[in-house]
Amino acid sequence: MPQPAQSGFGRYEIESVLGVGGMGEVHLAHDTVLRRRVAIKVLTPAAARNPENLRRFEREAHAASSLNHPNILTIYEIGTADDRYFIASEFIEGESLRQHLCNGPLPVRRIVDIAYQVSCAMGAAHSAGIVHRDIKPENIMIRPDHLVKVLDFGLAKLTEPRLPDADSVTTAGLSSTTPGVLVGTLPYMSPEQVRSQNVDARTDIWSLGVVLYEMVTGRRPFEGETTSDILAAILKSDVPDRADYPQHTPAELIRIITKALQKDADERYQSAEDLASDLKSLSRRLEFEAEFERNCSQVSGLETRQPPGIGAPVSRPYVGRAPVVAAALITVALLATYLFWSRYSGAMEGEEINSIAVLPFANASNDPELEYLADGLSEGIINNLAQLPGLKVISRSSTSRYRSGAVDPKAVARELGVEAIVAGRITQREDNLQISAEVVSARDSTRLWGGQYTRRAEGWLAVQSDVSEEIARRLRRKLSAGQTEQLVKRETANPQAYELLLKGRALWRKGGNENSRKAIDYYQQAIVLDPNYALAYAYLAGSYKSLIGNGLLDPGEFKTAAEAAARRALELDQNLADAHYILANIKTDAWEWAQAEREFRRAIELNPNLAAAHNAYSAYLAVVGRHEESIASIRRARELDPLSLMIHANVGYRLYFARRYDEAIESLKHTLQRDQDYALAHLLLGYTYAAKGMYADAIASYQQAAKSGLDSPGTQIFLGAAYAKAGDREKALAVLKRIRTARDYVSPGELAVLHAALDQRDRAFALLEQAYEVHDLQLQYIGTDPAFDNLRGDPRFDALLKRIGLKGA
Repeated sequence: MPQPAQSGFGRYEIESVLGVGGMGEVHLAHDTVLRRRVAIKVLTPAAARNPENLRRFEREAHAASSLNHPNILTIYEIGTADDRYFIASEFIEGESLRQHLCNGPLPVRRIVDIAYQVSCAMGAAHSAGIVHRDIKPENIMIRPDHLVKVLDFGLAKLTEPRLPDADSVTTAGLSSTTPGVLVGTLPYMSPEQVRSQNVDARTDIWSLGVVLYEMVTGRRPFEGETTSDILAAILKSDVPDRADYPQHTPAELIRIITKALQKDADERYQSAEDLASDLKSLSRRLEFEAEFERNCSQVSGLETRQPPGIGAPVSRPYVGRAPVVAAALITVALLATYLFWSRYSGAMEGEEINSIAVLPFANASNDPELEYLADGLSEGIINNLAQLPGLKVISRSSTSRYRSGAVDPKAVARELGVEAIVAGRITQREDNLQISAEVVSARDSTRLWGGQYTRRAEGWLAVQSDVSEEIARRLRRKLSAGQTEQLVKRETANPQAYELLLKGRALWRKGGNENSRKAIDYYQQAIVLDPNYALAYAYLAGSYKSLIGNGLLDPGEFKTAAEAAARRALELDQNLADAHYILANIKTDAWEWAQAEREFRRAIELNPNLAAAHNAYSAYLAVVGRHEESIASIRRARELDPLSLMIHANVGYRLYFARRYDEAIESLKHTLQRDQDYALAHLLLGYTYAAKGMYADAIASYQQAAKSGLDSPGTQIFLGAAYAKAGDREKALAVLKRIRTARDYVSPGELAVLHAALDQRDRAFALLEQAYEVHDLQLQYIGTDPAFDNLRGDPRFDALLKRIGLKGA
């Protein structure tokens, strides 16, 4: 063993040498002031002559000393003595994990506990911006009290990344290495390390995955006789499968290792906190199993079925001393425990859940600035899960009702018609966001899955895809490679662009003209930051289209801009359902019927859970006269968005177009039972009463719609038409006068309805011609809307329908 170069470093008296590495030596020393044993790491004179090495030594040493975590080696002091640079740290009593492995295989619970403690240490270091790069059994110390300590955090960045010349051990504690070898050990290196690419926290996750595999199987996952063989295995060999593990290895542990060892860093755990969360959950399960088995051993002569995954049933001998009553109580307790386990594990492992609702994530910090992040995260998860085949996902507009307060999963699930609920919360902790999520069964409120994620500003963007992927796996969805890729796809890699988009969405949902215009500004800013942000273009197109329809933007200027934005979104992502849906609406307004249907069908094919697309497609089907399809489509929209008053009202509206008036009235009254002041339902009820000739009821409904907030020119037009048909021409003309003197925009297509009711047919057709010239959006409804029935049969009407491309009712 090499001898120490000198007798001491100031207050530290050297006792022996622990190891020598490429850039430093490690000594056991005695602290003469505090009277304790310490470890001293010294930068070699040769390494210190390189200014860059020296700067890195100092920088990384200061970073390591800033870490304060029970699973990380404590740094006491950074100093110099006789022009030699050293670091003084705690000396760990105990053995390395390598020594433990040499003594034979470890129990599964011990393996999971060690990996959990290491992942906690990694998480603390990564939060401080430090990547270890050399996680391996030699750098993991285990004290007699089972506390795990990770050595050399921050010191693995002292040299430039380069491949080692051999499979050598490099450690700062127990083993010597050849000088000049990179700090990092080949069999534990990630693919990006061996390629000399930039590395981040996910490299340490890979290395811990290798260590975990080695603890379970007694060998490394990627081996070879030569350095080249090991390199090839790391880069090319398949991740070990179930057959490579001992027979009774828990399936969840295999899944954890497999995820940590994904070649593509984006497919691994994205943070040590996520890995630690899964390990902790597995640890609880193993504790449950152990407790179950201990209870089994107390039952006289009882042969038990053990929970899945812990081995074959075990027969226990008759004890003979316990009272009969006690034995009976234990038996009952075991039975209850087993029934709980069976139900829990069945939901986790066997049963497929076919419907789910994602509730708004709670803003646990009560920070108004986090509201849009919480909403955006839940909406993003909804959008991701909505693409899964065969899974019903409730629309955000329905789940948003459960924003505040605790909820009863059973009651929520019953109201929404789903089998499981996703809930979560966001908490601000200094510069990090902590996100937790869980899936709860609607049958018995059991927790099927839970996970925690901690992200800095540049990292939390990935959470929604991480959570979506995990939920899909837990729901037992069988996905193709393309579906998996779509599920975890991130629309942008720019956190600032994503944040701007979420702010725009939050404003848009608030409603109001000013908020709508501000939302457009946020979408445009997001596009400036990321010109390839397809979803931002789609939302921009939708905003333009909506504001044009509301008369807030000039159609001549912005119809072209809306279509251009939608087409740009599809150029960037042909599989973006929202863009197809928005383009379909634009094509409907342009009377390009065949193209509109093609886009609607594509949007629904890509996202069968897009309630807005089903709703809009049902309107399209109604105006082209395909009423049964229209009613089926709007009912599907209602299934996906069961609490949406607008969609409930539109069910009645589609029945009105199909001339099923009694059903329409019943449906609209049912909507009003949910909200007596819902103006749209009153307006549509007025349409239906008028079509049935119940003009007094129609007038009352129109007046109530106006009173409830929908006092638009359109409402007044139909009110006037009802007066005219009821024989009250004076009131009808008074309404017409008010409309003519108002400053609001008046649709010439709708105004024709009032003139037709007043038997002013020539004036009505003149207005319809005017509507055709300005491409009035209301004109698309004349083919099947009963309001135009008294104009049908006139050659002018048929000619107009032909020009628009519609058939008559």
